[in-house]
Amino acid sequence: MSSDFDKANILITGAASGIGAATACLLAARGAKKLILMDRDEDRMADFAFSLPCERQLLVGDVADEDLWARADLTGLTHAVVNAGIGDSAAIDETSFADWRRVMSVNVDGTFLTLQAAMRAMKGSGGSVVLTASAAGVKAEPGIAAYGASKAAVIHLARIAAKEGAPAGIRVNSIAPGGVETPIWKGAAFFEEMVERHGGEEQAYKALASAATPLARFAKPEEVAGHIAFLLSEEAAFVTGACLVSDGGYSL
Repeated sequence: MSSDFDKANILITGAASGIGAATACLLAARGAKKLILMDRDEDRMADFAFSLPCERQLLVGDVADEDLWARADLTGLTHAVVNAGIGDSAAIDETSFADWRRVMSVNVDGTFLTLQAAMRAMKGSGGSVVLTASAAGVKAEPGIAAYGASKAAVIHLARIAAKEGAPAGIRVNSIAPGGVETPIWKGAAFFEEMVERHGGEEQAYKALASAATPLARFAKPEEVAGHIAFLLSEEAAFVTGACLVSDGGYSL
């Protein structure tokens, strides 16, 4: 399986860290010809991309910028990982409309624009797309209205895209991770409090997982990257419109 993405041209958004970076590393190791990496963090993405053993094209900007996608050269695109996203935590009655729109802009608008650009590029040749959703889009929890609603939208958008893309040979699936050890947690007030209370990020992750995840741990980004690679690959050639829930049992 080391070269099962031979000749593949793959777009990955949110590529500078976390699931995006782990997916880029895995796909490069499995023979990707070219990775088109997109993120707002140019320095971090450039440092990380330098080490990848394949051709790289870097796109710097906001996934919700329509002009960016109009300018992007996605010629020959075969696969896409629509992964960029941001988090938020607040009760509905404490969420400002500005914060609501900030989350929706990246997680819904940005996902739509990325998916649209990818499907346009794949028309005539087919391809495979994976959208990164979240178990928060499957299981209701208090305090995550904007994030949970945005990820539920991503799951359903993937289903609709799968129906629209099927006649053109374009498969579209989503993945719904539970807790993953990624930078999305940083900056959330409750997580910073847990880090301080438990004495470090690793301990905070363990405390969070033990409270709600039956397998009692969070996933590593590399584990989720493996699931994404499966959905992209020919091993999943008959899978489209599916949502792979990868959450350690959290949503049970």
